[in-house]
Order: sequence, then structure tokens, then C-alpha cells
Amino acid sequence: MADPLLSFSLLLLLSLLLSTTTTTTADDAATFLKLASALTPTPKGWSTTNSNDYCNWNGVKCDNSNNVISINLATQSLSGILPSELSTLSQLQSLSLQENKLSGALPSLANLASLREIYIGTNNFTSIPQDCFKGLTSLQTLSMNDNINLESWVISTDLTESSSLTTFEASNAKIFGTIPDMFASFPSLQNLRLSYNNLTGGLPPSFANSEIQNLWLNNQEMGLSGNIEVLSSMVQLSQVWLQKNQFTGPVPDLSMSKNLFDLQLRDNQFTGILPVSLHSLPGLLNISLSNNKLQGPVPQFGKDVIVDNSGLNNFCVDTAGVACDPQVTTLLEIAGGFGYPVTLSDSWKGNDACSGWPFVLCDSSKKTVTTVSLGKQHFGGIISPAFANLTALTTLKLNDNNLSGPIPDSLAKLSQLSLLDVSNNNLTGKIPSFATSVKLTTTPGNPFLGSGGGPGSGGAPSPGSDSNTTAPGDGPNGKGIGGKKVSPGLIAGIVVGLVIVGVIGLFLLFKINIKKKRGKSGRVKDQENGDGISALVTNDSSCCTKGYGVLSEIQSQSSGNHSGRNIFEGGNNVISIEAF
Repeated sequence: MADPLLSFSLLLLLSLLLSTTTTTTADDAATFLKLASALTPTPKGWSTTNSNDYCNWNGVKCDNSNNVISINLATQSLSGILPSELSTLSQLQSLSLQENKLSGALPSLANLASLREIYIGTNNFTSIPQDCFKGLTSLQTLSMNDNINLESWVISTDLTESSSLTTFEASNAKIFGTIPDMFASFPSLQNLRLSYNNLTGGLPPSFANSEIQNLWLNNQEMGLSGNIEVLSSMVQLSQVWLQKNQFTGPVPDLSMSKNLFDLQLRDNQFTGILPVSLHSLPGLLNISLSNNKLQGPVPQFGKDVIVDNSGLNNFCVDTAGVACDPQVTTLLEIAGGFGYPVTLSDSWKGNDACSGWPFVLCDSSKKTVTTVSLGKQHFGGIISPAFANLTALTTLKLNDNNLSGPIPDSLAKLSQLSLLDVSNNNLTGKIPSFATSVKLTTTPGNPFLGSGGGPGSGGAPSPGSDSNTTAPGDGPNGKGIGGKKVSPGLIAGIVVGLVIVGVIGLFLLFKINIKKKRGKSGRVKDQENGDGISALVTNDSSCCTKGYGVLSEIQSQSSGNHSGRNIFEGGNNVISIEAF
């Protein structure tokens, strides 16, 4: 015979399940009555008075328990304000309301854990609740393009809870602020479309190594900025729209993106030489480059590639595939070491470096570069070894920038070089062995250059150079102590130090003599807290030499006969400090 208690428990559990199902069904029915009443015109087949048959209404799908799992009212010219009760459709999986005239606040969809698809684009919604997309743990597609009446809003990081997201489309949707650095949370994201908004700042680092294939960030109101180097690691890219922004720097190597067929870069501030690897991408069909500050030769693409290069750029020549003059090529390589700054792109135009290029001087024949003066330009980056290709260079000024890395060894091979100023930078490493005829200035600045004390450093300065300004004739016969050049500042410092040591020694001897005559010592007044403070140095301390004691340690004497007494121990004598 069955256990009565077990039977009662099973009946109770079944009753609770039926009650929950009935309650959920009743909630869904009530929600649809409110939804039907809110929409104009009422969707075909819907009722505003009786919801008994809501699962059979047009565009509505339910599961076997009459829970609504799908609403599809796309493209029906519907207007009205959606009721907040939409958030009670706990089993909803798909919501398609795109291409209507719905207005007012979008109701919160938070915590609809079964919701996989949201299509609400091309409507007249006016605001989005702060928690609207929180807890959507099953979400795969969020499409809300063309909601031009929205109040400005920022992309919420609540979306990181939607780890299965594959498509996020919110173009022309009044988004402002930066793109959150949250894309490591979306391992399956393939489509990101955020065009025609007011996004600013740079591309987030978490784009790196993502699965994004289609990236649309074009036509921002003020413009995204910074470089686009992160694209080089986005190997799944097939379509990239970055036009009409404020991106700068060179176009990166995209050779790993074998599926890239459409690349839109026009109307930015890209500089530098376009990578040769871009010319030979196997699937490239369409590329736009116009209205940038690109340099070097005009790129030559395959005959099947549609190229928009009609606007402004700073190419050295006008004909695709024609190389630049060798000196121009060298100077562009030098600019590349600095990251191709806009200043040099705007200044170094044409194919003749001796035609009045700023920062460049040539010989009397106007054929050969002899001086490059790029001091105080706030450039970052490195000193390019390509300077060595300017074989007639006599003067090179790179002072007061933010350059890092070493001074290239190749610069020491410039036989005509007479002046090199790299002061006030952040250079490191070993200083090359320049000829004694070269006036080399490395300081102030460059604290780790030649010292072995910084990243990439390579030891002490080499012969013929030092950490200050050196030139032939400095000191007797151009040399200082030990045959090496010594700066006047260093000599002055040594002399002052010796004088100070001598004065201290005489002072100590005088006080020792006074101590012997007095034969006694006084006391130091206690500190405000009543504790005496003593400074003790023993004769064998590592800081002391030749019998001279130096105050090196402060100790609190809290007990005993010495609690209020300061003692100086120098040589073989112990002296009370108050005698000073």
C-alpha cells in the first residue's frame, strides 16, 4: 500500500506546478490585452477585450504550456507606446517589432533569460531604461538601428552578461561616449554595427583576436580617433567601414585577414605608407582611401579591385606604382620611426626633399640633404636607423621630443656628421662610438642613456662621447682626467665637495679640542613627546672613512641614563651633540 504521506507530497507538488503554469498563462494573457490596446491600429486578428485565444493571434507563438515564446509584428506601420508588462513574458525568446512607428520609452527587458533575439530598429522610441539589457543571458541578436528620436545614451556593460551575442546593431541610435572595452566577453560576436552615432575615443583593446567579421563604425558625429593597429589581430574581418572619423597614424598590416573584401578608410587623417601586403589581399574587391594624409607612392591594386582614391592625400607622385625619390623614401622611413606624425605628412609633400621642405636643409646645389632639424616637435617613437642613408648629413637635431629606444649605431657611420643633439628625450642604451669631430649633446634628459640603468641600455658612454655636450678642444688638448673629457660642472662639484669635507674635518677637530678642555658634556632637551632622540655612528660604520664620523642613524632612547642624550662618535672620541 502506498505511503499516504508520499502520495500527499506528490499531489501537493503537482498542484503547485499547475498553479504556477496557470499563473504564468494568466499573466501572458493579461499582457497581451494591454499590448493589443496600446497598438494603433490593432494588429489583424487581435482583440482588445478577450485574450482567451492569444496564442493563435497573428505573429504570436506559444509553447505547449501556452507561454508566449515569440512576437513578430515587424513592418505593420504600428504606433503607440509598449506597455511595461512586456517584461513579464518570462519565456519570450524572440521579439520582432522593427520598421514601425512605436514611440515612448522602450520597456525594460531585464532578466528575460530566455530572450534570444531583439529586433526593434526603425521606430520612434524616445528613451532606453538603464537596466534594459541586464540579465539577458541567452541573447544572441540585438538589432536597434535607426531610432533617431532616442535621448542620448551610452552602451551599457550589462551586455557582458550576454556572452552568446553574435550580432549587435545600433547604428543611428543616438549613442555617445566611448566604445566600452568589453569585447572579450563576446567570443562569438561576428557583426558589430555602430555607425552614425556620436562615439568618440579610440578602438577598444578587447577587439584584439575577436571573431568580428563585419565592423561598421563609420560616420560618427565628432569622430573616433587614435590609431587602428588593433585591426591587425582581427583575422576574421571581412568588411570594415571606418570612413568619416578622425583616425590617425598608419594603416596597419592586414595580411592575416584573408577574407577581407571591403575596406573603407576615406575621410580620416591616416598617414604613412600603405602596407604593400594590402595590395595583394586575395579577396579584396573594394577600398576607399581618399581625403586622408597618406604618403609614399600611390598604391597599385589588382585590376578587379575598385579603388576610391579621388580625394586629397600626400602621395609623392600621382601615378600608381611609381616609386618615390630615394631621399624622399628615406625621410618617410624616418617619419615612420616617429609614427608618421601629421605634422610631417602636411610638411613633406611632393617628390623633392630639397624643394623647401620644412625641417630640412640641402647643400648649395639643392640636391642633397645636409641638415634635419626636428627639435621641439613633441614627437614620440624612435630614432630611425634610416638616417644613415642621408650620407651627406652634417647636422641632426632631435632634441626636446619624447623619443625612446637607443641611438642607432648606424648614425656613427655618417662621415660628414658634425652635430648631433638628442637632449631632453627618453633614450636608453649604449652611446655609439662617434668620431671626435662630432659635437654630441645628450643631456639634459635621457637619464638612462649610456648608464646601463634603463630598458635597452648598453653600458657606459663610448670613447668620443659622454652624457653632456662634447666637442673638439674641450679642456687641455680636448681631454680631461685620465684622457677622457670631463665637463666643467663635474669638476666644480668635486672641488666644492672637497672644500666641504675639509671644513667639516677642521670643525670636528676644533670641537674635540674644546671637549677635552671642558672635560664634560651637557644634555639635549627632551622632545615634545618626552622621548630623547639619539644619532649614533660607530667608527666602523660603512659610511665613515679615515676616522671622521658622520651622523647616519636616529634612534629613540626610551630608557636608562641616556634617555635624553644625543651622542656623536667620531674617530676614537665620543662627543655630546649639544657641544655643537
